[in-house]
Amino acid sequence: MAKLGLSSPWMIFYHKVEALFAKDNEVKVIYDEANRAINLYVDNAAKADVLAKHIPEVKKFGRVDLKINVIPANGANATGDFASLFENNGAVSFVKTVDSIGWKCQYVVFKKEVVQFFTDDLGDYNGYHSTLYEDIAREIFENTEGVFFCTDTQNSVTFMSPLGEWP
Repeated sequence: MAKLGLSSPWMIFYHKVEALFAKDNEVKVIYDEANRAINLYVDNAAKADVLAKHIPEVKKFGRVDLKINVIPANGANATGDFASLFENNGAVSFVKTVDSIGWKCQYVVFKKEVVQFFTDDLGDYNGYHSTLYEDIAREIFENTEGVFFCTDTQNSVTFMSPLGEWP
């Protein structure tokens, strides 16, 4: 059994942000313990723009505030959408924009992978939390009207009904 210790909710949130961008070479996620802050160093102006718009500047956990700083690289400003945010992120299969009869939305389709990070989850033998990228994205992003997070079905598991395999 793994060594267990208490993980604060803000550290769990940090691990979620870190996991979402672990496969993106243009975003570095660093926890600043002294200032209780997450610093996102972003080497792409369009990605920095989207992060600044959709990740809260402060996340409240009871009486504890976690600051979130998006720090863009030097250079020109750019605007972007979720397609530009997740460009070249190895956790994402694809981003599809749908524009039909006046309704426009984006689907961010993550790879079908289980994401794990240490918490104090006593329900897990190793003390880890297991989740999907889509769940993490829903938890950390705000103001995402018209953006949907989901998981790819390619190479998916076989779905079983009580009567057998589904077609």
